[in-house]
Amino acid sequence: MAEKGRKNRVKVRDANERDIPELVDLNRAAYPVLATENVVWSEAHLRSHQRVFPQGQLVAEVDGRIVGAAASLVVDLGPDPLRHHTWAGITDSGYFTNHDPLGDTLYGADVYVHPDARGLGVGAALYDGRRRLCRRLNKRRILAGGRLWNYDEYAHELSPEEYAHRVTKGEIRDLVLSFQLREGFVLRSVMPHYLSDPTSKNNASLVEWVNPDYHPAKGGARKVRLACVQYQMRKIASFEDFAQQVDYFVDTAAGYSADFVLLPELFSVQLLSQTEALSPQEGMRRLASYTIKFVRLMREMAMKNATTIIAGSHPVKKGKVLQNVSFVCLPSGEVVEQPKLHITPNEAKSWGFKGGDSLQVVDTPTAKIGVLICYDVEFPEAVRYLADQGAEIIFVPYCTDNRQAYMRVRYCAQARAIENQVYVAIAGNVGNLPAVENMDIQYGQAAVFTPSDFEFARDGIAAEADSNEEMLLICDLDIDDLYEARSDGSVTPRLDRRNDLFHFVSHLPEDRKRRELPDSGPLGDQPQLAAAELPAEDS
Repeated sequence: MAEKGRKNRVKVRDANERDIPELVDLNRAAYPVLATENVVWSEAHLRSHQRVFPQGQLVAEVDGRIVGAAASLVVDLGPDPLRHHTWAGITDSGYFTNHDPLGDTLYGADVYVHPDARGLGVGAALYDGRRRLCRRLNKRRILAGGRLWNYDEYAHELSPEEYAHRVTKGEIRDLVLSFQLREGFVLRSVMPHYLSDPTSKNNASLVEWVNPDYHPAKGGARKVRLACVQYQMRKIASFEDFAQQVDYFVDTAAGYSADFVLLPELFSVQLLSQTEALSPQEGMRRLASYTIKFVRLMREMAMKNATTIIAGSHPVKKGKVLQNVSFVCLPSGEVVEQPKLHITPNEAKSWGFKGGDSLQVVDTPTAKIGVLICYDVEFPEAVRYLADQGAEIIFVPYCTDNRQAYMRVRYCAQARAIENQVYVAIAGNVGNLPAVENMDIQYGQAAVFTPSDFEFARDGIAAEADSNEEMLLICDLDIDDLYEARSDGSVTPRLDRRNDLFHFVSHLPEDRKRRELPDSGPLGDQPQLAAAELPAEDS
């Protein structure tokens, strides 16, 4: 390790995924007691940080070796940014999935330094790096919670507030708060119940650094336009007839400058009306043979019209398995697949569909979106996952044959919009195909749902079509309104989750690959003590 006093040798840079194994070891070295209790950062947490906010993760090196690190996220705490909170709540149990890039506050979740590097100015260098980040991102402030490190020694004679006040006057030296004050932070209050920690009696300081270079962002709101196709099922004679009908709607939507065009689930089943009568399973496998032509058509339309097409869904063969897949076709020509996860009993029996096992947020030119096909929206955890990964709009192509089935989709879509403070758009088929078994009748009413709050439409319905009529529903949405409601709404369900009682864990294959599943009890591996802005002494 480098000799003490050589502070100019400390270099701060952005962390990356290659650093994660070394950071896990560093965190354990910085907190040996907590490491024995497995309440330090895991690879799962650090990979999540890299996924949602890589530029907020810093490391400090001395002679090419990582000796310290800082973890941050951006939050929007609304008109009362200094209100009390818990560490688990403001960091989403350490995973940072509540990171809000439009927020005005950079939140310091953790600073940790190797014991051998104390006295080299590592902590100060990391704080300086965080201030530079705050300036570069044009955030209004940095907030951090720091546990009152020595309070247990004074608890018999001082309240937490009295203790913190005496630290600010220099009468008591606190390992964390004294350091933060030297770094230009101001004590705003003391937060009880911030995290479980006997040395601080669960108390933490709330400190703030105000960015002197901050200037309010200029520009208008982030508005997007959706076009939901209420697609009429009618007999056709060829693939060209099908393409002509789809092109009519996409071209019309493009004429209205739509950013997104949503088509219904299995609207391509119209292609079976040109063939001989087939059993339901035979029909779906025949339809799967059109996959290449279908995807090419949707991709070309998206590129030609400079819009993002959520191409309903279409049966796709995956080896011996038949899946119901939605294709998101971007203006760039990129195509993203999203399989249906949950298969209804009738779909499994009549069509032989199997559920997929991948779920992802698609970053489009105008918004981050997710796609859930029909029945999928009836499962709250699917939308919760997408919302936690940053989705702003959830598109739900559906195919229902009667009003009861339609209302299940509609009511659940509305609930998901309220629970997760996202927009949810739904679109289905109408009309009938008498000669196509198991797809002979349709019931549909396209709609766009919002959270239920003052920023949005009175009933939480931005727009809805007439039921069972072929039409195109056009709707404008303000993405910024979502973030305002999330931070300062009448209710803030994303902020008010009881993560101390309920813990959400994804077992999707991509998440299993990038993180270790928690094995430290029902709440998993939460670095509650490690992530309390604890710099090393004399750092």
